Amino acid sequence: MSKFTILLLDDVEANIYSLKLMIEDNFDDINILTSLNAQDAMALLMENSVDLILSDIQMPEVDGFQFAEYIKGIEKTKDIPIIFITGIYDKSEYQKKGYDLGAVEYISKPIDDVLLSSKLKVYIDLFDSLKTNEKELSKKNEMLIHQSKMATIGEMIGVIVHQLKQPLNIMSLYCDDVKDSYKYDEIDEKFIDKFHQKTKEQIAFMSTTIDDFSDFFNPKKIKKTFLLKDSIEKILKILEKHLESNNINIDINVSNEQVFGVDSELEQVILNIVTNSKDAFNDRKIEERNIKINSLEKGKYTILMIEDNAGGIKEEDIERIFDPYYTTKDYGTGIGLYMVKLVVQSSFAGDLKLQNTKEGIKFIIALSNKSLID
Repeated sequence: MSKFTILLLDDVEANIYSLKLMIEDNFDDINILTSLNAQDAMALLMENSVDLILSDIQMPEVDGFQFAEYIKGIEKTKDIPIIFITGIYDKSEYQKKGYDLGAVEYISKPIDDVLLSSKLKVYIDLFDSLKTNEKELSKKNEMLIHQSKMATIGEMIGVIVHQLKQPLNIMSLYCDDVKDSYKYDEIDEKFIDKFHQKTKEQIAFMSTTIDDFSDFFNPKKIKKTFLLKDSIEKILKILEKHLESNNINIDINVSNEQVFGVDSELEQVILNIVTNSKDAFNDRKIEERNIKINSLEKGKYTILMIEDNAGGIKEEDIERIFDPYYTTKDYGTGIGLYMVKLVVQSSFAGDLKLQNTKEGIKFIIALSNKSLID
């Protein structure tokens, strides 16, 4: 766990030295940074992660009040708590000014060792609590990511089984045909050529399917710029037989919009959404089953829209549908759509919304179309 870091700012070196000794005598494992002026203090704040600032007020060039006002206007430093240490600015009007600028405490000189220790302990305990919570949250997210991967793998295995069963069944029929044809003496060169062609087609299909799935689960892919339509076409090709057997029509209206990220992760997003629609179609026994996929470019984002006519979801569920473990299905894990949002936000620097339409639901997904470092 990282150390609690304090920045001491005072234009008198002796004051810094005595304050540092006082802190080190009362607390172990604390990182202390020191500065004799506001300019050097700002440099330290930019280079380090600081958890608390103890600052003198009366200093040449830039005083403590001006320093506090400045750092509160910077995103990186605006939330760092400040304790003012002063020997002359302890009147109520000065204290009010300091609190208005974001100070959390005032300590008057000469410094009371016990008082300083008690105030620092509050912030150190808060720091430890926040770090513990962050660690626990990180573990929970890791667990969710692992569960999502397992759920995705399970879903994809089901699709693979369905994909490979079709050609295997056809090849089984071809084998039966060979046996029957041999029995009735119907095997000739034309029959052999046809058998060879048809079986080769089925074997090629299975080989391509296996290659597609191997690439889908490749963990070493890096972020790159790619065409949105390529990812859509690839995952729909994998799902082709699955969609056919469930009588689902796909209407695609996508041009040459680009996306920056990991293409296989976007394919997982599309897989989750399309699979959810398929489940809704089946659960509600909807006969005419349509999914529309559209896209457009808007500034630095490519907008992907996926809409079905599966009846939509209850309004009270929309607010929670992306929460982990929340599901509207009797058999669902409640992590699929949570991971969809997590992937969109973390891997594509984007966001997504869900809304009911007249006939179903519509996902509106904003995906970054360029690297953030460009």
